[in-house]
Amino acid sequence: MLIETEPTPNPATLKFLPGQTVMDAGTRDFATPEEAEASPLADALFGLGDVTGVFFGRDFVSVTAAPGVDWRGLKPDVLAILMDHFSAQMPLFRAPSAGFSVPAAEEAFADDPADAEIVEQIKDLIDTRVRPAVANDGGDIVYRGFDKGKVFLRMQGACAGCPSSTATLKNGIEQLLRYYVPEVTEVRAV
Repeated sequence: MLIETEPTPNPATLKFLPGQTVMDAGTRDFATPEEAEASPLADALFGLGDVTGVFFGRDFVSVTAAPGVDWRGLKPDVLAILMDHFSAQMPLFRAPSAGFSVPAAEEAFADDPADAEIVEQIKDLIDTRVRPAVANDGGDIVYRGFDKGKVFLRMQGACAGCPSSTATLKNGIEQLLRYYVPEVTEVRAV
């Protein structure tokens, strides 16, 4: 099994491509060791001690190293864990059991029903134009709400904490949404 790696715009994050599907649908972001307990793979990666974030995309795993950690030392350990996991065809998530449950999805802002058509346009643009581009960089952007012209988005994976994420939001996503949806006045990260 060959696992390819790619750099991301976030220097603390590397994108690992195992050559197979990681998530059949959706994405999953793990920002703490406690969240990672839901997945044997994420848990093992956090267990290295130098990992501060794990993100599962459709066909990749993004791993974020702690500040000051040199990827030359961490990368072989991450590759070994990924190789063992995917070679053994282990489950990506633990089954819910007594004392353990999969965390519920984060609540979004309640959108005004009068804005339903605008919200649908925003979500469509994010799904068709923004998310594929962001996935190429090892992350994801999730719609969280629309209120009085402001669009709220959550950045995940390599995008969370990336030095260029503000520029991506303001110069890329905000301009795109404002162009196609004139009711949008601003985009904010939550």
